[in-house]
Amino acid sequence: MHDVLTLNSVTLLIVIALGCGFALMRLRQPAIVGYILAGVVLGPGGLGLIHSAEGIDLFAELGVLLLLFVIGMELDLKAFRNVFRIALFCAGLQSAVAIGLTWGAGSLLGWSFERSLVLGFVLSLSSTAVGIKMLAEIGETRTHAGRLTMGVLIAQDLLIIPMLVVVQSLGSARGADVGFDLLLALKLFAAVAVLAGVAVVLTRRERIELPWSRHLRRQPDLAPLANIAFCFVFAAVSGYIGLSPSYGAFLAGLILGASTDRRAAIFFTSPVQSLFLMIFFLSVGLLIDLGFILENLGVILLLVFVILVAKTATNIGILHFLREPWDNAFIAGLVMAQIGEFSFVLAKAGLGAGAIDRETYQLALSVIALSLVVSPFWLATARRIHGLRHNFQFTGVAATAERLYPGAYALALRVWAALRTLAVSARDRLRQRRSKP
Repeated sequence: MHDVLTLNSVTLLIVIALGCGFALMRLRQPAIVGYILAGVVLGPGGLGLIHSAEGIDLFAELGVLLLLFVIGMELDLKAFRNVFRIALFCAGLQSAVAIGLTWGAGSLLGWSFERSLVLGFVLSLSSTAVGIKMLAEIGETRTHAGRLTMGVLIAQDLLIIPMLVVVQSLGSARGADVGFDLLLALKLFAAVAVLAGVAVVLTRRERIELPWSRHLRRQPDLAPLANIAFCFVFAAVSGYIGLSPSYGAFLAGLILGASTDRRAAIFFTSPVQSLFLMIFFLSVGLLIDLGFILENLGVILLLVFVILVAKTATNIGILHFLREPWDNAFIAGLVMAQIGEFSFVLAKAGLGAGAIDRETYQLALSVIALSLVVSPFWLATARRIHGLRHNFQFTGVAATAERLYPGAYALALRVWAALRTLAVSARDRLRQRRSKP
């Protein structure tokens, strides 16, 4: 298959992505993981049916804009007010700790400040889609721990905007004079101030009615196009004045979500957003180099394990520091242990700005994708350990594995016994053959 997309290639992309997404959902994994795996399978590191992601880059960028647009629409600012203080404090501390750790590691490894900053941003985020899926799986969506977790995830989504502004501005910073720092600070201050001002205004009044709402209520064919145009106009204006287009898309979603057209807008936009979201994660999979993963599998697995442990411990510690009970902090910390989908966007922006090189970018993509895949297993294992904490004594790896996963441990023993029987039988037959004259 060539890089130029044709009807047949698009059909193949959609069918394989749909199949992988459905298969992963049957395994109680988020569909986005299936889309990433489909990209890996179809990409140059897999079957090689698609040689590059250049043909779908534009659609992937549109998917990011629509994702932020829908998140803005679905964000209930009035409900978020109940947990916004602790959520914003927690998200801010998470980012500060992640940046501090990467800066410390970068100082030892000789990294530039830009590289440490981008990787700190990447590690500080958690996946909203995976987190909500995991909360639903364990029945914690309507509990205080679930609302707290979703509040922190929403706060991280809000922090995406200034993070993107900073990362995308790093390219201009390289080789620039000191005056850039003031310009970046002004842009960042303006972005945060406008976002905070819009949020405050929208939470203190009833739902607003947009000027064109009455004209579109009887025009179901034009309503979806009007909503998407509203998103893209804000994104284009935001990019034109030097801010991130994602900032404008999110701001448009907030405004439309506070209007009387909120339900209809979500209903009309979600199918289109789902398609572009699939394309975005498919493009991420196409960028992942399977050969790079196989060559650096040990390093990647070690990094994923260290990041999961470190993020879990950090999340639990921050939430308990903010006076949350241990049980609530434990659940929330586990659910937010993985790295988020917007980390892909930040890593790509960092590569485009020259803050990270392509090898670091490949390493980041691999670690992010694998952390999304193993996060449900990590949650299950940690919850089992938490359930055994009162009468737990370490008596060996095998005994601990048997207590955590008795069914899987028994199955592993049966498989091992069968393999040993086959090995002994094969050895005996070989001896008989050798003993014959």
